[in-house]
Amino acid sequence: MKIKIIAVGSIKEEYWRVALEEYKNRLSLYTKIEIIEVKDEPAPPQMSKALQEKVKLKEGTKILHKIKDKDLVVAVDLNGPQRDSETFAKFVDSLFVRGNSEIIFVIGGSLGLSPEVQKRANEVVTLSKLTFTHQMTRVIVLEQIYRAFKINRNETYHK
Repeated sequence: MKIKIIAVGSIKEEYWRVALEEYKNRLSLYTKIEIIEVKDEPAPPQMSKALQEKVKLKEGTKILHKIKDKDLVVAVDLNGPQRDSETFAKFVDSLFVRGNSEIIFVIGGSLGLSPEVQKRANEVVTLSKLTFTHQMTRVIVLEQIYRAFKINRNETYHK
């Protein structure tokens, strides 16, 4: 079993890198984990809808180049269904039961995921209706995957 996280942008702050390493280490007891970063496109605060779509398209193309046809892809997107931790744990378990040895979670940049990436995704998850930075989202996704493994094995952590 292997989980990949494909994420737009790099982690600049040391505290997020430390948190990511902590959850990668914890997850190493249960699965192989790999984080793949694709370069984000410049996105000035004030830009037209057309430019926003162009940025998402460029970032989406970079993401899609990292995905194989047979990969099981889970888009992390605000428009997906919300799940509590127990339901998310069952969801993660069901992904492996499908016979896929590798699952890819995709996290977009500051503007979200392109329609092409959304279309390619086999599943969609929402972490919250709240908006998080993409750096924070990466840590939350890893923490929730770790929590899912702990729940699925009836190990203490989740309360």
